[in-house]
Amino acid sequence: MSKLTDLPKRILIGRALRSDKLGETLLPKRIALPVFASDPLSSVAYAPGEVLLVLSIAGVSAYHFSPWIALAVVVLMFTVVASYRQNVRAYPSGGGDYEVATTNLGPKAGLTVASALLVDYVLTVAVSISAGVENLGSAIHFVVEHKTLCAIAAIVLLTLMNLRGVRESGKLFAVPTYLFVAGVFLMLLWGAFRGLVLGDTMHAPTSEFEIKPEHQGLAGFALVFLLLRAFSSGCAALTGVEAISNGVPAFRKPKSKNAATTLAMMGLLAVTMFCGIIALAMTTGVKMAEYPARDLIRDGVPVGDGYTQDPVIAQVAEAVFGHGSFLFMALAAATALVLFLAANTAYNGFPLLGSILAQDRYLPRQLHTRGDRLAFSNGIVLLAGAAILLVWIYGADSTRLIQLYIVGVFVSFTLSQTGMVRHWNRLLADERDQAKRRHMNRSRAINAFGAFFTGLVLVVVLATKFTHGAWVALLGMVIFYGTMTAIRKHYDRVAAEISAENASPDESVRPSRVHAIVLVSKLHRPTLRALAYAKLIRADHLEALSISVDPAETKALREDWERRRVNVPLKILDSPYREVTRPVIEYVKGLRRQSPRDVISVYIPEYVVGHWYEHLLHNQSALRLKGRLLFTPGVMVTSVPYQLQSSEAAKKRARRRAEWSAPGSVRRGPVERRHKEPGRKG
Repeated sequence: MSKLTDLPKRILIGRALRSDKLGETLLPKRIALPVFASDPLSSVAYAPGEVLLVLSIAGVSAYHFSPWIALAVVVLMFTVVASYRQNVRAYPSGGGDYEVATTNLGPKAGLTVASALLVDYVLTVAVSISAGVENLGSAIHFVVEHKTLCAIAAIVLLTLMNLRGVRESGKLFAVPTYLFVAGVFLMLLWGAFRGLVLGDTMHAPTSEFEIKPEHQGLAGFALVFLLLRAFSSGCAALTGVEAISNGVPAFRKPKSKNAATTLAMMGLLAVTMFCGIIALAMTTGVKMAEYPARDLIRDGVPVGDGYTQDPVIAQVAEAVFGHGSFLFMALAAATALVLFLAANTAYNGFPLLGSILAQDRYLPRQLHTRGDRLAFSNGIVLLAGAAILLVWIYGADSTRLIQLYIVGVFVSFTLSQTGMVRHWNRLLADERDQAKRRHMNRSRAINAFGAFFTGLVLVVVLATKFTHGAWVALLGMVIFYGTMTAIRKHYDRVAAEISAENASPDESVRPSRVHAIVLVSKLHRPTLRALAYAKLIRADHLEALSISVDPAETKALREDWERRRVNVPLKILDSPYREVTRPVIEYVKGLRRQSPRDVISVYIPEYVVGHWYEHLLHNQSALRLKGRLLFTPGVMVTSVPYQLQSSEAAKKRARRRAEWSAPGSVRRGPVERRHKEPGRKG
């Protein structure tokens, strides 16, 4: 089967890479920026819209608060970026928030951060893909009609791209990400030129619409709560910032310096684009509503269910470039594509964090293993499966999914920055160099302000989003935390149980005797081979065991046994209920009770077949019996294979496939040509 799947596997993900080629997959800054920062850069496509959606609850009059909300988001962004620049310098190993929290706050805090990040990575994929489908749907009606299907297809495609490896997928993602950034800056510059220099009046498609407020004349605490909720929605622009601190090992040397530089570039670009889009949205009169069908009013009448509300960036681009223009279409395509690719931040963060957690025995060890392309393939597939499930449950609706968002990332922000404060406190206690102390004090102040600010935002997010879906993210965190705790307990229990240090004297003492049993159904060549092998082992006692299900077959077996004069005693057990497994198990347990210090060695003849469907016709009783015997103490099970002719044909097929070079394997060369057989001349 492995040979059968080799061709499609090589076509989809490329040729396998040797472990010593890992250094060639490291990323320069120009590739690392789109790989790790595509999420916060692309969030400017939906974060401004989320701010306006919340403000629309109070009507158009509340839109004048949007610049102040944008300013608060900018301050928070700079705070988080400055804080994480300290993280990547202090902890360049790639553990990121998890390592910081575990080292400085303890394992429980670290596991909480890990749970939050894992949930947030899954949501990053679901939200980014869903938002990309919605942006693409503004130009292609088919995509809107089949949102969920298109979103799942995009996740599958992105998964295949990441299975090809970080560096290769990074090259694929770099072009669209830079095109998107260039397109947004061109829109901002051209919009500013038209408005400030040419004096043009630009109108968004919804500029003439009115908004029916759900709550009119909000004031006091209600208004403050609304503004806080709008701010928490705008904080979606910060998601993905932590991915760079988790991905430091993927950078080229000097790793910490390159990661810190990439963080600064990402923060500056994201803040500029976010503020620019908010400003143009206010200038062009963009209108957004949480329930557009009933709350958006056109000519005194609700727009109705047939209306499709385009994202803010699409409306601003239409106002600046003109509907249907080349630049408008190019930016729409780049926006949709970069939103799809923004999920790549999670595809790099989730598998790497999963590998670290697996190494610490909090997740299955398979997640620590790199695949053919030196990527953490199992983690990538697990992330894709979880994201597809979320997209399917929520119908690829980014507005519903985004309510689940942000909670996890601010949990990790807060605990990470708190851990960094304790990190600097510990270093300051032993440091005597005044220059280094000044640097540490400055770093501690940045992290302390970051911990305070992100903690405050976390409270706001929980208070404003809990009933709107944030409880689902918290539930996911609890499930991850409980699962990882249970996995760690299991691994610890197994390690303690199998430790040689705790071995009892009985486990190192040679068994008194070996009682060998050969299972027999008929006296044929596989049985004769199993008997011969069992004799070779020279057990203290050897017998053949058969279960009588059909009296006629049992009689024939006994007569054949006597006729051939097999010099091994044959024991036949009656089975009135026609069972095979239970009588064997009871017989073996009876022998164990009689002689607890004896070892029972059971030999099972098995057919080796050459086609997958032949497995369904043979060895089923042997499989059930082996499964039961594994749970019986003091019993060793040995399979004695007998190769049928179909297995010989399978070997010939395998030999022909091995001599043929599959696409992508040419550079490695067939194994037979690299290693000469002994005794043969070249």
